[in-house]
Order: sequence, then C-alpha cells, then structure tokens
Amino acid sequence: MKYLPIDTFKAMLEHALTRVKAREDEFSQLDAVIGDGDHGTAIVTALSAAVKASVNGSEFRSMLNDIGFGVMLETSGSTSTLLGAFFLGMSDHSSGTELDADAVKAMFAGGLSNVEKQTQARVGDKTMMDALIPAIEAMQQDTSDDISEMFSAAAKAAKSGAQQTIHMKANYGRARNYGERSIGYADSGASSWSEIFSAFADKAITQ
Repeated sequence: MKYLPIDTFKAMLEHALTRVKAREDEFSQLDAVIGDGDHGTAIVTALSAAVKASVNGSEFRSMLNDIGFGVMLETSGSTSTLLGAFFLGMSDHSSGTELDADAVKAMFAGGLSNVEKQTQARVGDKTMMDALIPAIEAMQQDTSDDISEMFSAAAKAAKSGAQQTIHMKANYGRARNYGERSIGYADSGASSWSEIFSAFADKAITQ
C-alpha cells in the first residue's frame, strides 16, 4: 500500500476496536493483578469514542482533532487522556485525505511526541510506552515506501515490547506500589496497544 486514504484509516480504527473488545476481559484481568482492574473497559470505551468521532471525518487533521477531543470528553482516566493526546498529536502532524509513507511516519511520530508530554514513563517502566515507543520507532526505521510493511514492523515491535513487560517491575501508577510483585505479568496497557497495532497491520495488509 503506497498511500493511506482516510477511509482506510477509519477501517483500521474500527478493526482495532473489534480486536480489543474481543480481549476486553483479558486486559482487565491483567490490570487487576497490579492495578484497578478496569483497563479492558477503559480502552474499549476510549476506542469506541474514537470510532464514533471518526465517522464523519473527511480530512485527516480535523478528523484526528475531533477524535482526540472526543476520547477525552466522552471518557475519563489515564487511558483516555493518553489515547486522546495521541490522536491530538497526530492531528498536528497531518493534513489532506491521503497520506504517503513519510506522512504516515510523521503523523504517528507526532502522536507519540504528544503522549510523551503527558507522561514521564519510558521503555522499561512497564507501561503502555513499552509497546508504543518501539512501534513508532519501528515505523520510523522502516525504509520501505509500503505502508502495510511499515505497520507490520510496528506491530511486531509492539508485541515484543508488550511481552518484555512480563519481566519488568512497574514504576508508574498504582502498579508501582507492588514493587517486585509486579514482575511476572504483562502490562495491560502495553498489551492493548500491541493489539491495536496488530489490528492496524492486519487491516492495512488487506487494502
């Protein structure tokens, strides 16, 4: 895929929601080990708001802006704050109705940059950033102009990052209070973001 049309991106969001919803209970169970136990519900609610806000979008910048605010206004908590920030950051680095590979890279890098302004968590802290940062870095490092290949690289990196959180000690949120006891379980946020990128990759391949 040489270009990412806005309708394909909408389909990617819808597919991500479907995939994450199928694992909602699993993500909440992971979160229950060292957190509030509501991450599955929170990420499904946030993605549902994102899909809802994307429906009438006709141009990337305005659509992503609507999605970002839609997620933040319709839901609450850190999940919606960070997901909303991601879409708002993407909005600041996108335009038009169709993106080439470089434009997709810039859009996702903008999303990550805005999330990094909201949290000090980085790779190794056992958070969603353990999947998100490697995914975006993989996209930037991909030298192909095939957007499908780029998303496949991102999905692979996100999955690896999420799996590595099993061996990490949590440094942020309620989970940090568990100290060494937080080791042995995958982070729910990293796991859900891994699923999102996997869904993006799968949908991109079929276009």
